[in-house]
Amino acid sequence: MKTYSITTPIYYVNADPHLGHAYTTIVADSLARFHKLSGEDVFFLTGTDEHGDKIVQAAEKQGQSPQEFVDTISARFQALWPSLGIANDRFVRTTDPAHKQVVQDFLQKVYDAGDIYFGEFGGHYCYGCERFYTEKELEDGLCPQHLTKPEFISEKNYFFRMSKYLPWLREHIAATPDFIRPERYRNEVLAMLESGALEDLCISRPKSRLTWGIELPFDKDYVCYVWFDALINYISALGWPDGADFARFWPGEHLVAKDILKPHAVFWPTMLKAAGLPLYRHLNVHGYWLVRDTKMSKSLGNVVDPLQMGRSYGLDAFRYFLLREMHFGSDASFSEDALIGRINADLANDLGNLFSRVLSMTAKYFGSIVPEGRGLAEEDAAIAELCATAMRNYSQLFGHVQFAQALESLWELVRALNKYVDSQAPWTLYKQGNMERLATVMLVLLTAMRKIAICLWPVMPGIATRMLEQLGQSVQADSAPVASLEAEIGDFDGLQPGTALAASSNLFPRIEKKDAESGNSKNSTGKALRKEKNRAEARQGQATAPADTTTQAEAADTTSRRPEIDFEQFKAVDLRVGTVVVAEKHPNADRILRLEIDFGEGTPRQILSGLAEHFTPEDVLGQQVCAVLNLPPRKIRGLVSHGMVLTAQDGKGLRLLTVSGAVDNGAEIA
Repeated sequence: MKTYSITTPIYYVNADPHLGHAYTTIVADSLARFHKLSGEDVFFLTGTDEHGDKIVQAAEKQGQSPQEFVDTISARFQALWPSLGIANDRFVRTTDPAHKQVVQDFLQKVYDAGDIYFGEFGGHYCYGCERFYTEKELEDGLCPQHLTKPEFISEKNYFFRMSKYLPWLREHIAATPDFIRPERYRNEVLAMLESGALEDLCISRPKSRLTWGIELPFDKDYVCYVWFDALINYISALGWPDGADFARFWPGEHLVAKDILKPHAVFWPTMLKAAGLPLYRHLNVHGYWLVRDTKMSKSLGNVVDPLQMGRSYGLDAFRYFLLREMHFGSDASFSEDALIGRINADLANDLGNLFSRVLSMTAKYFGSIVPEGRGLAEEDAAIAELCATAMRNYSQLFGHVQFAQALESLWELVRALNKYVDSQAPWTLYKQGNMERLATVMLVLLTAMRKIAICLWPVMPGIATRMLEQLGQSVQADSAPVASLEAEIGDFDGLQPGTALAASSNLFPRIEKKDAESGNSKNSTGKALRKEKNRAEARQGQATAPADTTTQAEAADTTSRRPEIDFEQFKAVDLRVGTVVVAEKHPNADRILRLEIDFGEGTPRQILSGLAEHFTPEDVLGQQVCAVLNLPPRKIRGLVSHGMVLTAQDGKGLRLLTVSGAVDNGAEIA
């Protein structure tokens, strides 16, 4: 059987876990489940990093010994993961006796090979990074990570001859395009290697300065540098050198955030090379989660509690949001508004609505039993083909850590199935007594829904299991629902006629947005109105109007503030349907999307719309929208808009106005 192993970084236990830790570990769990779904033998490792200066400092603040402190925080990490649906195979701690022994064996092996030497060194030491920086690595004299001035320390230490292996590493990365992915981080490491800033690595700390660490096997007056110690966890957890798991699962692949790129992309591969061990297959690097465009920080008070998010909005919905919202490798912004928007749009409106309406109709028309189809018509075969294409794209993209794109490819199928329901109109077939055709339509829908649930198991294991159970499938907890995803892609089947189904489904109830402007502030009403007014102006590209002094109740009653118009005035408005063929952020306005929409005019029309607070470009790309075309051109931040996309907004959020079924581009709304 093909094997696959995935690791998270081991998390530093100087503070409690937060959203960044949760994201990395949920991604690793999803990858592990995806490879189980592909029929592979999988090993998933996570753990905690428990040595170094910062641990001693944090323990002293709590009035604890370092061991007491790390025991407490490590236990919090271990307890969190099951609460987030994470099923790791092993949890490693760098204070484990087995890990300490492997670190000492590794050090001795590299020392005996002549790649560790003793020397005197003066360098700029950052206590936040727990490492020395050369002059070339500093930025304006400051640590590039913490933007603080390091302390210059001169002392005798042990050094790893990392510089010996840097030319080899540069050649390996250049010759192996997917060794580090996405590509931007591969290029960053190559630039780092070509800069000449990297030298030999100091791998010890004298016990006169730090005792909390793993003692060097060849000098009892020194402890191991925390990064040299920590990286070895990836093989110590597998029982290197003689463990069966090491032979079975190494080499695997790593998953890290971009702030620890250098240790994993430079230190670790050169360490492995020096020890004569195979390199890992891939280093997968993700960006930061930002809150109000700022990296999360305990000192800033903007840390997001992942457990609370899971409890408030549903664990599987939270997992879906994290993988769907962040384009892997780039930074992403976290907000509860964005989370609610994703849940309501993707999960409640699209996926949840599909399951609800199809299962309800099957209950009404066939007594909640899978009907037997009578052969596929052209439109049915198109759905089967789209299903295979969506699943194939999903599989390929997910395996290459492009999670947002993978889920979007699956949602193309979800949206197509909702349109298929509208176009086939099962209710009409039932009224006409055309039960044979109705049976085929329902079977096509149910079959595709099963495929979607299978694909979603890595991301939303709990909900996917419920979906499959509603479709009459037997599923075991934490076991892949099918033996092979590839086999499922090639066969539009899987539901036996006569299988009993659930009579209804309510997987994703809509979430009402909390009014962020509410509270005790006397100005809350005015703030809410100004916020909505600004959004409307962004949507319409209009100049700022005089201040609006109406109350919220008056603002809600829009009909009382608008005069009647006659039919001729209405006819003068050119309302059309078009398909969004290009969608991207306005280069000079964060709240505006630049759309190119095909209205059947030969050349797509550019329209600027204030949708960016509610929709990503991927959300609207390919959508058929309604728009007003005969508004005068309006220049907004350097670009000209030729029309206005129509939306509807209430307390539940913003929605695009569209049509119930596909129509020709340029179709008139009358």
